[in-house]
Amino acid sequence: MTVDRLPDFFLIGAPKAGTSALHAALAQHPQLYLSGVKEPKYYMCGDSPPPAYKGPGDAHSNQEWIWQRERYLRLFADAPPGALVGESTPFYLYNRDARRRIAADRPDARLVAVLRDPVDRAYSNWMHLWMDGLEPRSDILEAVSREQQRIDAGWAPFWHYRGLGMYGRQVQDLLDHFPREQVLLLRYRELVESPGATLHRVFGFLGVDSAEVDRIPRDNSRPFVRDSPRVRAIAPVIRAGATVAQFLPPEVWRRVSRPLIAQLHRGGDESRPTLTPRQRQALLEPHLGDIDLLERLTGESFADWKTYRDGGTFSSRHSAMTSAGA
Repeated sequence: MTVDRLPDFFLIGAPKAGTSALHAALAQHPQLYLSGVKEPKYYMCGDSPPPAYKGPGDAHSNQEWIWQRERYLRLFADAPPGALVGESTPFYLYNRDARRRIAADRPDARLVAVLRDPVDRAYSNWMHLWMDGLEPRSDILEAVSREQQRIDAGWAPFWHYRGLGMYGRQVQDLLDHFPREQVLLLRYRELVESPGATLHRVFGFLGVDSAEVDRIPRDNSRPFVRDSPRVRAIAPVIRAGATVAQFLPPEVWRRVSRPLIAQLHRGGDESRPTLTPRQRQALLEPHLGDIDLLERLTGESFADWKTYRDGGTFSSRHSAMTSAGA
């Protein structure tokens, strides 16, 4: 097998928009080979160690970045002859340097991005970090209000709740580096509502035969934990442990932290609270101009992102509609 094979295609984003599930579905196709390591983040580094990010858990996460080119190429060494090779790093859509480096390395690559309602995406992102005990703010509006302060302090991109959802400016720059026919923009709701048709569309875009892969795995769901004295006691221990974990192999910290996170989740609720209309509007307002830009770039309407609705996420609304129709 060759050891100098670069990817033919990339799943480039967005975080918390179903990229992991899409990666798992595509990996089932016999003509596609996706790296066993998801999110290697190689093109965010440029053959240099990752930045010394300083947010809770960031130093530990940095250990998992595959920034050496030799290690990156080894991810694809076992690809069978004739298979198309790909990898998934959802931060490539957000990271300008990553877009530039991919264009320089693989100007003929095909790129797939999944765009999710930016408010739903931000809420899911905040909830992910809150339920891992890493997000210190129990209110999403307060956490988002600190975004620029956190960026200035060197927190990693996953903490950029608002910035990660500014798809208009990201797509605009992406199209400065790649022709439009090499970019496929999907909607998160398409993955949820029509997984089979969406996968068929991706297969066609990548130039492989349609296959009997019509299911997209559901993302792992954690129980929601509400702010409480117990949470305020356990979460700081997790954050402190994640800081110390930068000096340990990642698998050691996972093993050590598992009981703490289980304790944090004890008594959690499977049903997650919805955003209030006030919260949703406050989170949406900064995105309106960027959504307009995305509509101009794509020629598509994203009016459903801009109209009023209750505080639930798209996936929760879809589940409710499915249950009602059963």
